[in-house]
Parts: sequence; C-alpha cells; structure tokens
Amino acid sequence: MSDVLTFIEGKVGRIRLNRPKALHALTTPMCEAILAALIAWRSDPAVEAVVIDHAEGRGFCAGGDIRMLAESGAKDGVEARAFFHTEYRMNHALFTYAKPTIAFMDGITMGGGVGLACPCDFRVATENTKLAMPETGIGLFPDVGGGWYLSRLPGRVGQFMALTGYRADGADCLALGLATHYVPSDRLDEVKAAVAAGGQADLHAAIKAFGVGAPIARIVEQRGAIDRLFASDELEDIYAALESDGGEWASQQLATLKTKSPQTMKVSLRLLQEGATMATFEDEMRQEYAVGCRVVQRHDFLEGVRAVIIDKDNTPRWNPDTPEGVTPHVLDQIFAPLSDAETWTPN
Repeated sequence: MSDVLTFIEGKVGRIRLNRPKALHALTTPMCEAILAALIAWRSDPAVEAVVIDHAEGRGFCAGGDIRMLAESGAKDGVEARAFFHTEYRMNHALFTYAKPTIAFMDGITMGGGVGLACPCDFRVATENTKLAMPETGIGLFPDVGGGWYLSRLPGRVGQFMALTGYRADGADCLALGLATHYVPSDRLDEVKAAVAAGGQADLHAAIKAFGVGAPIARIVEQRGAIDRLFASDELEDIYAALESDGGEWASQQLATLKTKSPQTMKVSLRLLQEGATMATFEDEMRQEYAVGCRVVQRHDFLEGVRAVIIDKDNTPRWNPDTPEGVTPHVLDQIFAPLSDAETWTPN
C-alpha cells in the first residue's frame, strides 16, 4: 500500500497520507506523490477542489522524516537537501494553487504537517488537533513556511510558539486563524462527503454546516503575558524578561526554553523577523532552504535527534549551550544565500 493515496472522489481530488506507524511523517517519495497529484489536477476540469487528510491513526502528519535528515546531515547532506527541495516545492504549489484546498487537521499536526495544512484555503480543526512547531527541541527550526505563517500571527504568539514548541489545540488554532473551521471529529466523514458532492459550490457553507462552537482558547488567556515577555527579537532579552517576571507561568516557559537549542532558537527569531518582511512565499522558501541545508549538518541537529529520537535520553548537549554563545557571525553564516547553482526554485 502506498504511503500517499491520491484519487478523485466526486468533484474533488483526494490526498490521503497513509503512513500511520510513523504518524504520517513525510518522506521524499510522499512529497513527490503529492506534488505530482497537484500538478495533474491543476488543469483537470473534473477536479474542482483538493482535500488533504490522513487515513487511519491519531495524527494528521507528525512532520518530516527526521531520522533520514540526521543520517544524511551526518554525511554529505545530499539526501536531506533533496527532501527539503521537494517538500518546499510541494508547500509552494499548495500556497499558490488556483483551486480551493481543504486540510483536515484531525490529530497531531506538527512540522511538515503544518507545512501541508497552513497554505490551504480551508483548515479544519477538531477536538483532537495538536498543532505545533517543536523543532527547536531537536536543534532544527520551524521551516516549511514557518517564518511566513508564524510571523503573521497576532502579537508575539508566533515567536512564543517557535521558541517553546507550544502545542495549540483546535480552539487555539481557530482563535489564532491557523484554522478556519472547528468541526467535531465524528462529523468529518459527513463534511468530506458534502465537499466531494458540491465541489467548489460554497465550500465555506458546506464545512460550516457541520461546525460547532470551539471551547475557550487557552492561548487567548495568555496573550498579555506572551506579548510582554516574548516582545524582543533577542533571545537574551526574552530570558531576562522571563527571569525578572518570576511568576509561575514565566518560570515554566523559561524552564522549557532551557531544554531547547540556543542556536536554533536564535535562528527561529531571525527567521520570523525577516519572514514578516518577505515579499512573496517563494522568497521565504528560498531563505528557509538555505538555512535548512546548513542547520541539518550542524552539531545541534545531529545531537538533538540523537537525544530525542534515537537514544531517547532527552538530554541533548547543545553547543553552544547558552544564548550568549551563539554569535551574530554564526547566524550570518547560517543565513547566507546559496550560490545560483544551489539555490531553491519553485519549478
């Protein structure tokens, strides 16, 4: 059975992630299959909209094939670069797609899963949704357009999510605009059937008909503290603000940050700062590709994957191990544009 199922149902093209034992984490062949379907359906009059969901299991998509990226990064990085190149073309194709796209974020939606869902016109959350960009915990950064999407969230929520890996539930996603609709998971099959039958005919109404009021979003209650304590684009300032606050919530966030890679927390802050000013999504992906190609070959990513995914001792030894140790020069090296021959292109 294929890891991605692509087929036409009624008036819609269906993309179903089908790798349940890995929580539908994306591989290069999966990205290639999704991209091929999107290109084929672009000019197919039988396809009026595209639906992305997952087959069995509790995750929509847990991210990318991290183990492969680390194994490649420890060698020449060729396989990792090929994955990013294909994945980002898929992300860009979704972002620029002319036909309506609908993502059903039922369950774990992290990393590469966010990259699949966020470009879609309609993003359906449920009571099972757990959306996060937890990459700083393994020495990576929120890529797949994270610099674009997170920098456009209200206040400093994007910076907070990028640094801490906060898991937004369905209500959070709706409140932040990461989701457009909130539907109980036991109604999803009815929604998909209605969308397949109706095609482009008022998709919003078709989805909304099955929606319910979301619970109160936890993140809304923390907005004041987030905007105040995560106000700076300098990691050292955020540490200082959390330390001087001294409250229980601030102390919890500081303890969380101290488990993350200082290098990729700083990369994330710069990515969001520059992402907010990017003229196009293509520009964003070009930058993220350059950054990603370098980060997967650096110590913190290899060490983070060892500690969290391979040995599972959850005690990564970051280098440098403090924010002060990550110099502007190191960041400039990571963010330097690639040569014309190496740069990412959308086609």
